[in-house]
Amino acid sequence: MNKEQKMKTTIQKLHILTIVAVAAAVMISATASAAVQEPIVFPAKGQSAEQTEQDKFSCYTWSKGQSGFDPMRTPTATAPAPETKGGVIKGAAGGAIAGVAIGAIAGNAGKGAAIGAASGGLIGGARRHQSDREQKKYTQDQSAGYEQQRGTYNRAWSACMEGKGYTVK
Repeated sequence: MNKEQKMKTTIQKLHILTIVAVAAAVMISATASAAVQEPIVFPAKGQSAEQTEQDKFSCYTWSKGQSGFDPMRTPTATAPAPETKGGVIKGAAGGAIAGVAIGAIAGNAGKGAAIGAASGGLIGGARRHQSDREQKKYTQDQSAGYEQQRGTYNRAWSACMEGKGYTVK
């Protein structure tokens, strides 16, 4: 396997790791916020613990149907993560390759490679910074979407439980 193939393989692995990391961040964020949002139920009409559990399940089923959201399901991304782009090393390598070709034409391949690597590294770093911002926005958008769906479900569930004679906070 030559250097270019190794670099492509490494970049592909980094891309997969980035997607996994973003998905994990979304799931952790959503799971952590879900634990905070769990409503507290008080049986205001003296319902037994058994009746309370039956009513909770009944409202879970009804609320899931009303909201289209299932809080028991593992959160999943609603859109694919943006592709990871750039990187100083990737940019420097590409710049060096282009620099060698240009330098060879000009008569100094080594100098061309050095200039190409430096400029490619700068461009690659800028692309990576932009890619990182896109990844962060993606994670925030996914988390906000989960929060909105969970909020709709919680309102439906609370309304159902209150209709059955419970105080919900």
